Amino acid sequence: MRGADLDVERLGEGPPVLFVPGSVVGADLTWRRQRELGRSWTLVFPNRPGFGDSPPLPRNDFEAEAPLFAELLGDGAHLVGHSYGAVIALYAAALRPEAVLSLTVSEPGTLQLAGTPEAAEMIANGERLYAAADSITPLDFVRMFRFGANSARETPSELPESLRRGAELAMRERPPWEGQVPLDRLAAAGFPVLVVSGGHSPVFEAVCDRLAEALGAERATIEGKGHSVPETGDPYNRLLERFLTSQRSGSG
Repeated sequence: MRGADLDVERLGEGPPVLFVPGSVVGADLTWRRQRELGRSWTLVFPNRPGFGDSPPLPRNDFEAEAPLFAELLGDGAHLVGHSYGAVIALYAAALRPEAVLSLTVSEPGTLQLAGTPEAAEMIANGERLYAAADSITPLDFVRMFRFGANSARETPSELPESLRRGAELAMRERPPWEGQVPLDRLAAAGFPVLVVSGGHSPVFEAVCDRLAEALGAERATIEGKGHSVPETGDPYNRLLERFLTSQRSGSG
């Protein structure tokens, strides 16, 4: 599979911003509150493999997906990722650092970076959930998955087809804490980085703190929607646009 095979929506005019969605839902829901940024930017919304009209992989995996999104950076773009998509974005940026104008990640699932007992417990709970995937329904998986991450998204009592499909993809995807984020390569790349958390979880705060420290990144917290930071809408958009504009003007 290549990046060109993915289902991609492009919106707006201006410098390109490539958005990488997380698990369970596609780009349309992950980034629904960011569409207004198309006033000043060309927004590129790919669906991960298996979502929307993107062809599936045998198993979704951040390392396998990273080259697809790295390809979509084209000659250069700002890169934005959330949750599992933030993990993909970190790996994609390390593959083609010369094409990354800036990198913004919110609450990546790289829980191993926290290095705390709370993070170890969260990983253990996640491992138990993935291990039980063959014996529970997609509805139960989504409910437990979102509860564990403190997602602000509501889960209906009956899953629509798109959400059921997303749940089934999440149930067999590679856990995001299994990788080794290429921090040295990212830090050496020199592009500006913004790391955002939701102010709801000591584990995600520690993950974001450690990542920001390792990459010399700008660090921000936006409360109100738990793990679902982009769902805050205006606060997230203002922060992101200020960060992107500072790079465009050369003042970052």
